[in-house]
Amino acid sequence: MSRQRFQQLARYPTFPKPYQELRGMKVWLAEDVEEWIRKYRQPRPTDDDTPE
Repeated sequence: MSRQRFQQLARYPTFPKPYQELRGMKVWLAEDVEEWIRKYRQPRPTDDDTPE
């Protein structure tokens, strides 16, 4: 994921707040971000999802 895309996601109101801010840089806990992904990310289509 690009830095720009992460910054876009971090602006979502549902995105977790940073764990810490260091000299203009924000730090998130991986477990917080992974939980957000599980909760809000749309599942990607699989080969089984294609219509026949």
